[in-house]
Order: sequence, then structure tokens, then C-alpha cells
Amino acid sequence: MLILLDHGTPRPLRAYLPGHTVHTAAQMGWDLLPDGTVLTMAEEVGYDLLLTPDQKIRHQQNLAARGIAILVLMKNDWSLIRPRIYDINAAIDRIQPGEYIEVDIPMPPLDPYIGGKDNR
Repeated sequence: MLILLDHGTPRPLRAYLPGHTVHTAAQMGWDLLPDGTVLTMAEEVGYDLLLTPDQKIRHQQNLAARGIAILVLMKNDWSLIRPRIYDINAAIDRIQPGEYIEVDIPMPPLDPYIGGKDNR
């Protein structure tokens, strides 16, 4: 599968997507373009999947007529994403052309030894 990592997607993720050809928007020179333009250009070039942390994309873009699949990571913090590599790869394996899937990236549990405060 030919995958484009949108701006904001942690670059280390590329190494954890075996069997796929992965490029970044920056590599393509598209990192400063609006999302709609990136989607159109990615489709024209032949990308199968856009991997993005942009949770607003489904509301800001008309995705109904798109052939490219879109996988949204619900966080863009690499330390939170890395433990979810299996879930991300499973979503990539099942996603179909034109489909939109969100992968939940939960926050770690609070440390009870710090008085229950959210120290993130």
C-alpha cells in the first residue's frame, strides 16, 4: 500500500509500517498546502491511504467522493502512538478505498502515587 503521512503525523511511525511504501507530506513538498489540496494531489499521484492526526478533516473536507482511504490518529504524540502500533497496522490492513477510520490513542492512566492529580 502507498501511504502518505500528513503533516503532524510523527515521522518515526514510518519505520513501524512494514510492507508499505510510506512518504511524508514534507518529502512531497506538500506540508504547507491546505488539506483539500493534499488530498487531491495524493489521489492524483496514486496514494492509497492518508494517515493524519487531523480530527477535523471529516468535517472540513467532502470525503464522500474521495477514493483515498483516510486513517485518523486521535493523538499525534509519538510516546502515546508507539504502544498502539498493532492497532494502527490492524486498521491499515482492514481499511478499504475511500473509507474513513479513526484509531483511538488513549492517554496513559493516572499515577495513583502522585495524589491522583493529572500531571500530564
